[in-house]
Amino acid sequence: MTELPMTPGPPKNPPPPSVVVLGRFQPFHRGHAQMLEFADRWRSENMPNASLVVAVGSSNRPENLRNPWTHLERSEMINKWLEFSSIKDMPIIVPIPDIEDPPNWVAHAELYHGISGVFISSDIPLLDLYADSGWITVQMPMKARHELVGWRVRETARMMSTISDKDAVLEVLKPSIPVSVIKMMISKGLLKRLAFLSEGGEPVG
Repeated sequence: MTELPMTPGPPKNPPPPSVVVLGRFQPFHRGHAQMLEFADRWRSENMPNASLVVAVGSSNRPENLRNPWTHLERSEMINKWLEFSSIKDMPIIVPIPDIEDPPNWVAHAELYHGISGVFISSDIPLLDLYADSGWITVQMPMKARHELVGWRVRETARMMSTISDKDAVLEVLKPSIPVSVIKMMISKGLLKRLAFLSEGGEPVG
């Protein structure tokens, strides 16, 4: 197993206890949009003085078909979606490198997203890890979860990666990816990359 670099390093001043969501966002799709909207509503109703922190995982994975976009590109996808979303209080976006040690994931992630606040997810094993580490956890419902999974979205995007007709690309991808994100990906050539990438190991968070 290749040792992963811990890049980027943790911030000198991580956020205070917040409402945290975590994802790889490879790419940012409509399931992620549901998650952020749910988390922001929960925060507004239950902890209005807390920040919403969006943790972007796998910041240190090498580029391959399962990890085609850098954490900076994924953060830009999120920010582009936020421009057109109903979320008024801008979240804090923090990249977090993977470690090959799931039992110690939360202690590692806290260096980046801050210590125990509220963790919101639809991922049961991840919720259990955070609950065992003293976090308040909230399980969110997920609509169309089996269609809105990263590998399906990436595979559809890869099929469209060599298509030059922007309207056709938009039409095929918009059921799974927000339109604002698709347009940003097209304008920056982020879809074309998929045509030239090979498979890679699936991250463990």
